[in-house]
Amino acid sequence: MTEHTGHTEHTLKRVLPLLAAAVAAALTATACGGTEPSAEAAPESSAEAAEFNDSDVMFAQMMIPHHEQAVEMAHLAEDRAGAEVRDLAAGIEAAQGPEIEQLTAMLESLGEEPLPEAEARDHGMAGMLTDDRLAELERAEGGEFDTLFLEMMIAHHEGAVQMAAEEIENGVNPEAVELAESVVEAQEAEIEQMNGMLGGAGSDSDADAGSAPEASTGPDETEGDEAGGDGEGEAAHDHSGH
Repeated sequence: MTEHTGHTEHTLKRVLPLLAAAVAAALTATACGGTEPSAEAAPESSAEAAEFNDSDVMFAQMMIPHHEQAVEMAHLAEDRAGAEVRDLAAGIEAAQGPEIEQLTAMLESLGEEPLPEAEARDHGMAGMLTDDRLAELERAEGGEFDTLFLEMMIAHHEGAVQMAAEEIENGVNPEAVELAESVVEAQEAEIEQMNGMLGGAGSDSDADAGSAPEASTGPDETEGDEAGGDGEGEAAHDHSGH
């Protein structure tokens, strides 16, 4: 009995260290395998969250109320504008509505908040309509509305392009800069489109005026008569001189 017990104790003394080493190795491997992904992901996430400056924040805070006014103007076109301007306004609203949501979410991710419109206006935003100008647009209808809408929205877009260009130059947040580039590209194209429509609207309004074509030819004929009269006067003067 004593001999058997001694043999067992001898065996345990040899096996236990081996088991302990195996368990330690397994725990070490598990620990290493579990920490590698989080160690790689954490720095990347922190860097992305920290990559912004005052220009990025200002761009988002200013562009939100700027876009909101463009959407307000687009709403007015629903029951006042002609078909072409109404379609344009619908496209502007469809584009800028989601951008407002993106800008708001961007500010939240940066730990910032949107500014109240009154405070944003105090900073001065290029292209924004005053309350009086917006009221003027609200009172207009038909061709008058179309012309005012195009003129005002061109100026509004030009202001947005200016703000976006400043963000592209000074911003560091990739999402903010990318959105600013999209604003420049889209709104410059719409400015060109609206300038073309404004010229067309002017021609159409002249045609609808009835007497406008006669009025437009009248000055030309008068100018011609005046030119002829000047020529005769010069000829008479030359003749008298001779």
